Amino acid sequence: MSYSIVGRNLLNDIAPHLEGSKKVLLVSPQALSVTAEHLKNTLQDSGFEVLLAEVPSGEDAKRIEVASFCWKIMGQADFNRNDCVIGLGGGSTTDLAGFVAANWLRGVKLYLIPTTLLAMVDAAIGGKTGINTAEGKNLVGSFYLPSKVFVDLQTLESLPRNELLAGMAEVVKYGFIEDDSMLDVVLQDESATNFESEAFKHLVEKSISIKERITTSDFKESGEREFLNYGHTLGHAIEHAERYKWRHGAAISIGMTFAAELSLLSGRLSSQEVDKHREVFAKLGLPMTYRLDRFDQLLATMQRDKKTRSGVLRFIVLEKIGKPSILTAPTKELLYTAYQAIVE
Repeated sequence: MSYSIVGRNLLNDIAPHLEGSKKVLLVSPQALSVTAEHLKNTLQDSGFEVLLAEVPSGEDAKRIEVASFCWKIMGQADFNRNDCVIGLGGGSTTDLAGFVAANWLRGVKLYLIPTTLLAMVDAAIGGKTGINTAEGKNLVGSFYLPSKVFVDLQTLESLPRNELLAGMAEVVKYGFIEDDSMLDVVLQDESATNFESEAFKHLVEKSISIKERITTSDFKESGEREFLNYGHTLGHAIEHAERYKWRHGAAISIGMTFAAELSLLSGRLSSQEVDKHREVFAKLGLPMTYRLDRFDQLLATMQRDKKTRSGVLRFIVLEKIGKPSILTAPTKELLYTAYQAIVE
């Protein structure tokens, strides 16, 4: 059963879903202070005690110090297991809010209101929560499902165009691993990246549906859920190399291009399907190349990736578009050859 609600102008209809709670911790970045204040007032009018936790924007929010700040607010307000946390913001905010909720009293109710496309189709769905460390991204976290995710497409109205296009990287990921008709929509429908269009709404709903199905059947990533990491092994390494200043979608578009080249070199994907990757990313204006001199640094980071098992690298590759599989222990030479195909 889906726990996500997709629509427009949903913020005034959230209170009935919080029944049973008295206190609400609303976690939100300063950039959304006006929206957060509106939501706070709406919930207070419905009888809730609302405490605001204003956190840094982007990956700076995903630090243990920020989580501790939120827990301090909850402790001073005597939050109990019937109370709840709402995460309002992008993927970093929803990751943090989920981590905070999962660990306070070993779990309080969690509601998420993603306000970026990336968060709507990826970070807020599936129950992964986490924070970053100096050693890598999302190495500390837990699996914890939200009670509801409110996907209000109208919140994308103020999202910069380049942020929306970066979020499309996660949308087309679902096309590459499961449903190539999504790729055709992106390539053929000029309204596909217009948040007000029905084509865009269809892509968001399809993305959420795929992720909910996969993560419900494989909650703790022991099987099919791992396929959702297509492009992420190299993508996360690039984010780490760029000290998390890059947009996630930009990094994983390079990661998927690399994974497609790796799929080709390992005798799986056809050259035409690799070309389709490049066609899709070009249509979205997303990057497909990275620096040659960073290979050794990226390899070292990938070897610490949480998808690595017993020191053995694992990459999600494609047998064909819509059919992912796992490539275990590729040689450094194979990885370097694939990497050469994406250098600037």
